[in-house]
Amino acid sequence: MKEILRETTKLASVLVLGAGLALPAFSQNKKFEGTIGKTLSESKPDKVTYLKKAPAGAPNVIWILLDDVGFGATSTFGGLINTPTFDSLANNGLRYTNFHTTGICSPTRAALLTGRNHHSVHMGGFPHDFLSADFPGYDGHIPSEAGTVAETFRENGYNTYALGKWHLTPDDESTDLGPFERWPSGKGFDHFYGFLSGATDQYKPDLVEDNKHVKSDGRHLNELIADKAINYISNQKKIAPDKPFFLYFSPGATHSPHQVAREWSDKYRGKFDQGWDKFREQVLANQKKLGVVPATAQLPARNSRVKAWKDLKPEEQKIYARFMEVYAGFLEYTDHEIGRIVSHLKNSGQLENTAIFIVIGDNGASQEGAKNGVIQSEFSPKNTVPEDEILRDLLKNYDKIGSAEAYTNYPIGWAQAANTPFKHWKQDANSEGGTRNPLIVFYPKGIKDKGSIRTQYGHLIDLFPTTVELTGIKPQPVIKGIQQKPIEGTSLAYSLNDASAVSKHTVQYYNIFGSRSIYKDGWKAEAAHTPAFYDLVSYPGENKVERNFEKDVWELYNLNEDFNERINLASKYPEKLQELKALFDAEARKYNVYPLIDWTDCLNRGSFKAVIKPNISEAKE
Repeated sequence: MKEILRETTKLASVLVLGAGLALPAFSQNKKFEGTIGKTLSESKPDKVTYLKKAPAGAPNVIWILLDDVGFGATSTFGGLINTPTFDSLANNGLRYTNFHTTGICSPTRAALLTGRNHHSVHMGGFPHDFLSADFPGYDGHIPSEAGTVAETFRENGYNTYALGKWHLTPDDESTDLGPFERWPSGKGFDHFYGFLSGATDQYKPDLVEDNKHVKSDGRHLNELIADKAINYISNQKKIAPDKPFFLYFSPGATHSPHQVAREWSDKYRGKFDQGWDKFREQVLANQKKLGVVPATAQLPARNSRVKAWKDLKPEEQKIYARFMEVYAGFLEYTDHEIGRIVSHLKNSGQLENTAIFIVIGDNGASQEGAKNGVIQSEFSPKNTVPEDEILRDLLKNYDKIGSAEAYTNYPIGWAQAANTPFKHWKQDANSEGGTRNPLIVFYPKGIKDKGSIRTQYGHLIDLFPTTVELTGIKPQPVIKGIQQKPIEGTSLAYSLNDASAVSKHTVQYYNIFGSRSIYKDGWKAEAAHTPAFYDLVSYPGENKVERNFEKDVWELYNLNEDFNERINLASKYPEKLQELKALFDAEARKYNVYPLIDWTDCLNRGSFKAVIKPNISEAKE
């Protein structure tokens, strides 16, 4: 009887305390299989296990997702920015060079955490009112039938922690009043420390701990979340040393604002004076030496929106080089803080039994700094602001670049350089430059061929099934009493110890606000939909361009022979193009991509204009 009372009291406590808090893992839908008689002696109990246990020896799991980092930025993949932590993990693990994101932030995060395509889980755009739409693929509310990897881990006896950027909570659910269903606590995380929005000041973050907004102490956000991660891991080791954890670590870096202490940015003084054109050449040479691109690879032509470095004025070169010094310092500092977490795991004897997955960027490098870069505003100034006025303002605020006083983002020329060897950038879901991001997998117990490269095709939705398979936990067909949608990704576990394994993920669609593509077995058809976001914020209130999706021009590439999309084969193989366009249509219907929606459709509702920050001229008034 005492045991029954204890269990009853425990369950009652859960029910009372559960409102607004992260619930412990327990089964709400198990059918009672005992016997109930009039008395206890006539009855047979059926014990429900509320707190599950992970498989014996199950590894800890860490997912790290960086923000706005291009393929060619880090030294790990040939870039000129030092990332020793990533280098070490990759050298003792695997480099995946054919891995993909959705092309922009919230869709990437929704796909990653649910193991399902972003339109399939209602995140074709964003969770913001002004950038969502009332259709299944775009309403910005991840449904309960699309449970997250954290919910699956918690149901299998793991503790679960999320740190850093979330960007999956609808605006009207983001206050401390909740509801918390689409906060981290409502999506399977026991604890959260970070920010709910898409970007935040690194020194004055809009900080949330668990289900409440809190004040920061003024330290850099990277340091705060690394400290908190170490704290979570330390406490778990003390309280439940045999219990594994799942840690989702998603810093705001390197999304704008680029902010970092001078000790980091000054390490790169003068190192980018040669400009973005030479940067691309040096990175490509490094990538060939590392083997992360084909030995015959060539650079795509410089984008028409980017000036040749040699044609810039000396003042422009000075300013633009400083922008990149700051960005490089920001990225290396992020690597350093992640390194502190790795060192803690090593010193506490946990690293050998930890699987770490690092996605270097939720999309390609950001174009949002536009032609000149920005210091005082989130968005670039209107094209109506004279160039000489912009330049004067940048020079005046030169010493503020990267500081806590500025909202810094680099010029688009550096975005192209950071995306080496691909063309285009963040938001361009039609292009590899927008969607191809490196993946590092570190798992000492499961990887034999350490330091090698994997070229199998992969996508964010593949990490959920990969991790489930590696850890030996059980998929959850029902979570919180709700039948779950099938996982849409394909496990990459088959490739961990077989470099020559044939890709199992053979078809994948992409679409971000009308820029779209379809991949199948090495072939890719794609259509850019313009004008894109950077044009719209340059002309707020003046969106009068006719937007006809049927007029978008489709291109065709054979990525098996032309991995960075230099040779358009649309006119040579029209039948192949039509085949892939038909496949895109089928996938779009399957995963809620229709109706096609672009930025203008959202902006024309009028609400977006209110959130565009002033341009440089207006900011001075």
